[in-house]
Amino acid sequence: MRAVRCHAFGPVGHLALEDIASPKPGPHQAVVTVKAAAVNFPDTLIVQGKYQIKPEVPFTPGAEYAGIVKEVGENVANVKPGDAVLGVGVTGGFAEEALIDAASLIPLPVGADFAVAAALTMAYGTTLHALKDRAKLAPGETMLVLGAGGGVGLAAVEIGKLMGATIIAAASTDTKLDICRARGADAAINYDREDLKERVRVLTDSRGADVVYDPVGGSYTAAASRSVAWNGRYLVIGFAAGEIPHVPLNLPLLKGYSIVGVYWGAFVQREPAANAANMKQLMEWVATGRLAPLISARYPLEQAVDALFAMMRREVAGKVVIVP
Repeated sequence: MRAVRCHAFGPVGHLALEDIASPKPGPHQAVVTVKAAAVNFPDTLIVQGKYQIKPEVPFTPGAEYAGIVKEVGENVANVKPGDAVLGVGVTGGFAEEALIDAASLIPLPVGADFAVAAALTMAYGTTLHALKDRAKLAPGETMLVLGAGGGVGLAAVEIGKLMGATIIAAASTDTKLDICRARGADAAINYDREDLKERVRVLTDSRGADVVYDPVGGSYTAAASRSVAWNGRYLVIGFAAGEIPHVPLNLPLLKGYSIVGVYWGAFVQREPAANAANMKQLMEWVATGRLAPLISARYPLEQAVDALFAMMRREVAGKVVIVP
């Protein structure tokens, strides 16, 4: 089978497409024929050795994928060959076949779009956990979303709207902001040319945002952290800008707001039943047409590196997927 391989932590451009042996499942494992794999920002970090988890090299990147079970090992009862499933791990997805712990596979409904399913889990799973479990977002509240044009940010725009919030989308280009408006944003801020703090003040009548959703970090955090309303919540999702910011702790003190960490991977491991309930909710929204992840590009396996570079250059709107 063909797979994208990382032989040493380093530049994304050093990844290579290779022919390797098909995996064989051991006890409690399954092999999935990959139909679509989503590209996520952590995939770029893992390859460079900059993620909190460092897999043993060589490995195949790609944490999120959908496909059909090809084979199962001993002691596997939850799936069988021929089942359509969603796989979420740390690595393995950028290949024609992936080996995974069978217990982590999520069954897909009959007729599910593999690309949509692959795009759903990490970005939308993280976001629903952030807004529902961590922020307790309530109808009528206002949420500021940084990096709103990317996969995680756009998920926040869409799910926040479904939960009844007023959404202020902030992104770096007008094109991305147009997409955010089309997906439900009530207001938009181009923070490459507008004063983020001042625009939030105007849009909220000086009250500030009840919830700030921040997957970006870097220089945008300073202004956003000054834009939180009294008793607000600042959600720390990630650091796509590449810099972990420092927040003056007098700000949450003076405004009575909370800084709330969101680590979806740990949530999945520690609270599997709660995560399963969230995934069921997401699947129901998709099945009823209330939620439809934006897939802006589909790359063949030969162009997986191009997809990762597009993610790193912040050129991605919504989600991109690799189709082996």
